[in-house]
Amino acid sequence: MQLQSMLTCPTCQHQATETMPTNACQFFYDCKRCGTRLKPLAGDCCVFCSYGTVPCPPIQENGKGVL
Repeated sequence: MQLQSMLTCPTCQHQATETMPTNACQFFYDCKRCGTRLKPLAGDCCVFCSYGTVPCPPIQENGKGVL
């Protein structure tokens, strides 16, 4: 299981590598460059599934994540 994911801000394209929580979904993330508050897109459980390079741990465990 991968716990690091690179989030990309849709507003300013800033990228930051963050550690994903294993015990909860992260619903909000504030961009460190422009301050935009990221929220999950419709149908996604968290900001990592919407804006990250790696889906969150629960999605990885259910077989939809990276190999």
